[in-house]
Amino acid sequence: MPRYEYKVVPAPQKGQKSKGVKTPEGRFALSIEAVLNEMAASGWEYLRAELLPSEERSGLTGSATNWRNLLIFRRGLEEDAAIVAPVMDTPATAAPVVVPAPPVSSQEPARTPPLVSPVDAATESPDKDRDPA
Repeated sequence: MPRYEYKVVPAPQKGQKSKGVKTPEGRFALSIEAVLNEMAASGWEYLRAELLPSEERSGLTGSATNWRNLLIFRRGLEEDAAIVAPVMDTPATAAPVVVPAPPVSSQEPARTPPLVSPVDAATESPDKDRDPA
């Protein structure tokens, strides 16, 4: 199972001015693009944007709830960190248990019990082995 680390940065609130970009939507998109490209250059993968409440002080005794736009990024952890983490064995991943066979004497041949299917065993009558006399 891959492991990730996450980084959350505030989304830009204002657009960047640039040559050829005149509309507010275009400037805002340009500022988002700059953040995404900067984080991608550092190895971070864009995951999603969230709008979350933030309770902040307002005045001396009051508080106000402000909504904040956040950009969430992730990147995979190195393999060394995954090795250090504890791994739980499941039956599918557990190593098979090998049970050695009992030693067989060379003088006496090994005897195996006759194979009887559950259907044959259920249909046999208990009186079959009894002597009719």
